[in-house]
Formats: sequence, structure tokens, C-alpha cells
Amino acid sequence: MFLDSVGNDQLIILVAFLLISGVLAAKFSSQMGLPSLVLFIAVGMAIGSDGFGWIYFDDADIAQIIGVAALVVILFEGGLQTKWKSMRPAIVPALSLATVGVLITSVLAGLTAHYLLDVPWLHALLLGSIVGSTDAAAVFATFKERNVKPKIASTLEAESGTNDPMAVFLTLIFIEMIVNDSSLFVMIPAFFWQMGVGLILGIFLGRFASFIINKISLESSGLYPILALAFAFMIYSAASLIGASGFLAVYVAGVIVGNSELTYRYPIFQFNEGLAWIAQIFMFMILGLLAFPEQVFKGSIVFSGVMISVFLILVARPIAVFISTIKMGYTFKEKIFISWAGLRGAVPIVLATFPIVAGVEHSETFFNIVFFTVLISALVQGSTITLFAKKLDLLGPKKVTPEHSIELISLGKANAEMVQFQTNETHAVVGNKLRDINFPKKASIAAIVRNGNLITPYGDTEIQAGDYLYILVTRKFKEDLRVILNQKNEDHHDNGVVPKKNKTK
Repeated sequence: MFLDSVGNDQLIILVAFLLISGVLAAKFSSQMGLPSLVLFIAVGMAIGSDGFGWIYFDDADIAQIIGVAALVVILFEGGLQTKWKSMRPAIVPALSLATVGVLITSVLAGLTAHYLLDVPWLHALLLGSIVGSTDAAAVFATFKERNVKPKIASTLEAESGTNDPMAVFLTLIFIEMIVNDSSLFVMIPAFFWQMGVGLILGIFLGRFASFIINKISLESSGLYPILALAFAFMIYSAASLIGASGFLAVYVAGVIVGNSELTYRYPIFQFNEGLAWIAQIFMFMILGLLAFPEQVFKGSIVFSGVMISVFLILVARPIAVFISTIKMGYTFKEKIFISWAGLRGAVPIVLATFPIVAGVEHSETFFNIVFFTVLISALVQGSTITLFAKKLDLLGPKKVTPEHSIELISLGKANAEMVQFQTNETHAVVGNKLRDINFPKKASIAAIVRNGNLITPYGDTEIQAGDYLYILVTRKFKEDLRVILNQKNEDHHDNGVVPKKNKTK
């Protein structure tokens, strides 16, 4: 009703207000130790018809479209930020969690829903499928600032990025079986098509996108991030049009692009990071608008949501994790933490709109239960992840976010790049003077940032642990530079990166 009565100026002010509210919510959520999605949803509910009454919104179709588009942006950005080196050891367990784990979780949650809500088996399994997967938006946002050990964080991020196909597949299967009385066995091959073709398309089109970005010559550097984003939507659509998993394809493509040598790499990353935040803000606020507090916090919904949440967190998820990671090298403590960190977020809420659009019986009740379950997961699990990791001794090195920036003239069309590298005590270059390090001939130290201060580099400047090095290097010698910078103390003697005579005692 509000949107029908306002002009363009008022609508623009509203959008600005929502963005500012989202940014402030992200700031406060970080200080409070809460996942930002909780406050985003709270803002959406507050401005809705049961709150201040500014906006009346109950269109599940539009919410679904916005949710899917936002997830494409979030998954692509999550893939860009994923380091293949740290992700590679987690691929097998992550895929096991994303398939076997989701299936087990969905069935156990459905079993609970059947007896708790007294609904038919297919409807109960539909509800279980909706809440069966972890959420990429929630997991990426939660682990971005937390210093959980890389092995565990990579497993959870890879799982959340690849488990959407299983959840979507199960949800659509049970909707199809309820609405059209379809057979389960007829639809099983569709799952392998979705996963297999989605993976292949993601790899192929990700490489194609990287190739085009590097080869095309555009007039403005600002067009390269837009081109990368356009590829993300194209990849999702191409996969979806042939019945494959668009979510899986776009995440895999993001990983491929993010781990490739790219022209205008930093603008692409920064643009997509900012856009992913906008997508999260609007997606969770829209989902908050779609939920009516009067219905969500009704006694029967609260009771059902609490019971299902408790069962998911303490029973279904741990069973799924322990079964799907058998003999995969995880300790008991690590499995406990992976179980606890299985956050629910936007994906279950977006999936909960599918039965509403399809006209499935009990769909409104299911949406409210799923919404409440997501809130419980975000509040209880999301706010205690760091505490759990600390208690289980699973915290890694503290993440350091540089409190500085260096604005550079774009070098996209030149045969050179500015490389940023942070040193630590394990690197062989630490403790050595710049003139004693065998940098490539076409590499030049432009700046060193130490403890937030800019250090002018000279030949006798000694590199210290924690320094940020900014090095201008021609692309031909970029890989040689990386080898030198990443050399460790224990094996530098063999390749002469840092001459033995100059090593600090």
C-alpha cells in the first residue's frame, strides 16, 4: 500500500534508508557478535505492515525472484573469495556433506515434522528438504571475519556453496510428487544431471569468462567488474535453462575465475564484494517483509519452530555430519564444530516460497516455521561460533584486515601488475634486507606498510613479519615473484631465493 502511494523521490529515499540501515546493522551485528542477517531481517519486519506499516509486501513470486538473483551474486562472490589451495583438501568431505549430509538431515527433519505437525509424509519430507541445507550467504558472511582454522572454514564454505542443488532438488521433487503425483524413481536421474552438468558448466564457463576478461580491451576499467557479473548471471541462466543446477554452476565458476590470473583483478573483487553486501541487505530485508511477525511469533509456530530447530541442531545435523565424513580425517572435535556451524539462512526461506507459489497445502505454515527456524539458527549458532571454536581449540591465526589502502593508476592495459603480499614469521624473506633478496629483474618494491604506517623502501630496509609489500612486476615474472615471496624458512636453502649468508640469525 505504501509503494502505491509514493512517488519516485520518496521511493529513492526509501532505498537509501534501507541501504544505510543495512550498513549500520552490519556494523552493530559485528560488535554484538550476531550474524548480520538477523538485523537485516529485523529491519524488514520492522518496516512491514506488522511494524511501522511503511510497506505492505506479500508477493512470494517477487520475493523468490529477488532471492534467487541475490543468491547468484552472493555465491559468485563467495566463489571469487575461495582460495583453491585451501579448498582442495575439503572438496570430498564438502561434497559428501552437500549430498549425503543434506539427504540425511532432510529425512530426519521430515520425520520430526511428520509427528510434530501431524501432516502427511510427503508434506513433512518437503519441510525437511527446505531446512536441510546450510546457507551460503550466512556461512560466507559468518566466516569472513572469524579466524576459524582454514581446513574447517573451507569445508563449511565449500559445503554451503555446493549443497543448494540437493536442497532444491529434494524440494522440487516433493512438490512435484504432491501436486502431480509423480514417481520418485523417475526423478532421481534428474539429480545426477543437475549436479554433473552444473559442475561441468561451472568449470567450462568459468574458464571462458576468465579468458574473455583477460583478452577483451574495454575503454573503462569500470566495465570489467560488470562483465564478470554479467557472466555470473549468464552462467546461472544457461545451467537452469537445460535443467542443471544454476547455483552450483555459478559458485564453481566463481572459484575458477577467482583463482585465475585476471586483468583488473582488484576492481572485480571489490565491486562484487560491495554488490554481495547489497544483495544480502535487500534479500534479507525482503524476506523480512514477507514474514508477518503476528503469524511468525504465534504460539503454535514458535513451539514447532523451536522443536524442529533443537532437533536439527542437536540431532539431525550431527548425525548427518558424522555419517558423511566417516574416514575423512576429521577429529571428533572438528566434527562437533562442523555440526554446530551448519547455519540456516536465506536459502531455506527462499525455498519456502516454492510451495506457496505452487499452491501446496500447509505452505503458509511451513514458511513461518522455516522463517522462525532460520532466526533460531542465526541467533543461537551464528552468535556462538567463535566461542565454540575457542572451546574446541579450533581457532587459527588471527585475521588481520589492513587499515590502509593504496590508490593506483589502473595497469590493466599495461604489461604490469601491482602485487600485494603480507609476510609472516614463516616466510624466508622476513629478517632480510631488500638488496639481499633475489627478486626478479622486472620487479620493484613500491611501498611497505607496517603497523598502519607507510615505509619508504630502500636497499637496506629489512622486511619484518606482518609487513604489507606492494610490488610492481611485469606479468611475465609474476609467477617467479610469487615463488620467492611464498618461500618458507625451512626450505629456502635449496633454491637460493634468499642467499644463505644473508639469513638473519
